Amino acid sequence: MIEFITQAPIFQNLIIQAIFLIIGFVVLIKGANVFVTGASNVAYNFKIPTIIVGLTIVAFGTSAPEAAVSVASALQNNTTMAI
Repeated sequence: MIEFITQAPIFQNLIIQAIFLIIGFVVLIKGANVFVTGASNVAYNFKIPTIIVGLTIVAFGTSAPEAAVSVASALQNNTTMAI
């Protein structure tokens, strides 16, 4: 009986984490869709081939978070994060 009582908050926490995980995936998919649509619109408005926009803007947009984390960790002398 005591084990069940101590296990209950862990199970509730797991459910909350699963809900946040699902919400995160939905937001990620929607954000990626908006990003690609925006990049396509930029290509159309400036009459640039979409392959050029894909190779520049989209490539930079997907690599920027990793570069920012690497630079920030290098500035903080955390060499294990700056890979």
